[in-house]
Amino acid sequence: MSFQSEIISIGDLPLGGYFPIRVQSMTNTDTNDIGATIKQCVRLVNAGCEMVRITAQGITEANNLALIKKGLLQKSIKVPLIADIHFNPNAAEIAAGIVEKVRINPGNYCDKRTTNSKSSLQDYDEELERIAVRLRPLLNICKQNGTAIRIGTNHGSLSARIMDKYGDTAEGMVESAMEFGRICLDESFSNLVFSMKSSNVRVMVQATRLLVEKMLAENMNFPIHLGVTEAGDGEDGIVKSAAGIGSLLENGIGDTIRVSLTGSPEIEIPVALAITERYNIHRKLDQQNLISKNSSNPIQYQHRETIAVSGIGGNYPVAVIAEKDGETCLLDEHFHKVGNLSDHHLHFLAVLEGNASEMRQSLDKRILENKQPIVLKNNYSTDNILQFQIHSAIDFSSLLIDGIGDAIRPTAPNISPETVNNTAFAILQATRARITRTEFISCPSCGRTLFDIEKTLHQVKTATQHLKGLKIAVMGCIVNGPGEMADADYGYVGTGKDQVTLYKGKEIACKNVLPDEAIQKLVELIKQGGDWVDNAIMCEFENETFRVVFTKPRSG
Repeated sequence: MSFQSEIISIGDLPLGGYFPIRVQSMTNTDTNDIGATIKQCVRLVNAGCEMVRITAQGITEANNLALIKKGLLQKSIKVPLIADIHFNPNAAEIAAGIVEKVRINPGNYCDKRTTNSKSSLQDYDEELERIAVRLRPLLNICKQNGTAIRIGTNHGSLSARIMDKYGDTAEGMVESAMEFGRICLDESFSNLVFSMKSSNVRVMVQATRLLVEKMLAENMNFPIHLGVTEAGDGEDGIVKSAAGIGSLLENGIGDTIRVSLTGSPEIEIPVALAITERYNIHRKLDQQNLISKNSSNPIQYQHRETIAVSGIGGNYPVAVIAEKDGETCLLDEHFHKVGNLSDHHLHFLAVLEGNASEMRQSLDKRILENKQPIVLKNNYSTDNILQFQIHSAIDFSSLLIDGIGDAIRPTAPNISPETVNNTAFAILQATRARITRTEFISCPSCGRTLFDIEKTLHQVKTATQHLKGLKIAVMGCIVNGPGEMADADYGYVGTGKDQVTLYKGKEIACKNVLPDEAIQKLVELIKQGGDWVDNAIMCEFENETFRVVFTKPRSG
């Protein structure tokens, strides 16, 4: 399978085809604060951002986009603006006459049914026609103004109608977008971009691959936006984003990217540019799509069956190999040696070496069929930590996501061993090849966020980072929170000014919690759920530090 997207225009910016992969981000200022939003847009553009998305959750915010655009033009900045719409078609129609692109989520745009009652085929079709009727005015405005639309599906916010028929699956994500795409084409509107987003890297990759497959089957080749939503912060967020985005770019899929990191949006741009730099160099060359090469099913994860050799392969978790104290050894997540590898052991392992493309090209049929454990290995000469994190995440993740690889062995003589080893385990965590730490799902925040999400995430991490294997979400608002954290075990969601709602799975556990009490109540909720391990931790709340000890062992 190969995929070459058609070229569309976002204002004066061409997107798709052999044009460079475009970098975008989203403001986290209040859209009603015109001055602050303009200043942040300027900072983003100066950092290298090529498109800026701004939340327009209501009519007032949509109208403010005109003032923001005017303010930017007065500063000689003509960056394409994108209106982020969720539940309000009226806001979308206003924004479409102002900005260069409108992003809608088919999971909550026009589709108001939230009950769990199953719909019949007739009900399904009738609801789809109602959506078409509601979508047509937006399409007409976009046609008149040359405005593009991104149909952006999120894993955790599929409509009740789609959930009835497909469940919470990659197939449901794709069909959700394709339904809207077909309506657009029926109305002779084709200025479209598609995206499949999830905080789960595997789901994001598999859904996007399936989207390409479905589009090709229906003679569509619209540009694709890539991003791992709610990736978190710091190294984990960087690695997780590079793993998902880079794996698809390795497949020749993707025309624009957004790296979602918790914090100021400007910090996303260097990461995004470091990812795209690797591919824009070769963008004009013929792209070979390697989705199907040596992968039994590119849209469903299945780890390759292997024999066990000295702690690698078989039923062992994917290993990290490193040099320590002059010996080649296996490490645990604390970077302790858990076994040495002699030359005799290494003789029974298949070693693939190089970048992602080189390793995949050397993966021949003989290696795959003899159940020999595979070691993925690459050496990085850079002394730039960010570059190392991104390139290693892409190289190893693009194979691990396809179930290929029983151990990874990154080496970087100009990077500290601790950083190299930490990145290696972060890669395994991001691809869910091996879980060794708590996974934090957190949004980058936007104009809808009403609390300091960076500070809150830090506090939640301090209280819970020892809970290996648990997935905890910190979400800025009720618009995205409950849906996009659907993969989490527990969630902290800002639901209004000085109001927090806590979730256990997808269910509300505590409503209208004060922020000062929310983290302690989250800890208590985890304890009640049987997911706490006995551990003494130091928690900081409002500059006060105290010791919290729970003794109930975590279940399982």
